[in-house]
Amino acid sequence: MQSQEEAMIARARRVRLMVFDVDGVLTDGSLHFGADGEMIKTFNVLDGHGIKLLQQSGVITAIISARKSPLVARRAADLGIVHVQQGVHDKLSGYRTLLQECGIAAEDSGFIGDDVIDLPVLTRVGFAASVPNGHPEVRSRVHYVTTARGGQGAVRELCDFILRAQGNYEAALAPYLQ
Repeated sequence: MQSQEEAMIARARRVRLMVFDVDGVLTDGSLHFGADGEMIKTFNVLDGHGIKLLQQSGVITAIISARKSPLVARRAADLGIVHVQQGVHDKLSGYRTLLQECGIAAEDSGFIGDDVIDLPVLTRVGFAASVPNGHPEVRSRVHYVTTARGGQGAVRELCDFILRAQGNYEAALAPYLQ
């Protein structure tokens, strides 16, 4: 009989497409507004580098977010994330489109989200993740909960976990250890 941890690693090993929510996952979930109403978001550089390492290992990365923000589009472009869906309140529909575009089966995909709007996708992916500051209903239904909070290295932790599960972690670090 496979332990819960072994099952989690087996699920992460299959990930060929990793999809990220933004608010509460790539950010801490806070919304900051300037005097002129402009929105400000803070992204973690560790998370960004984790996404790049995941991409370099061959995993396709994507974003599905209910909010629409030019800041997210810019961050995604900076990270080389090609598949970006913003303003998508029906995340399941967006996810199904993404699977079709990428030619990936649901069991070979992962998603990290933090709120109930993410549940339709989280309950269908092969590898579901959340953050410790995510909604309790979400945390109770995923395969993996990071120890780092959203916007504070959670995505990097998740990327490292997937890289380790797939046996690609040491190769990802090798260029930095020469």
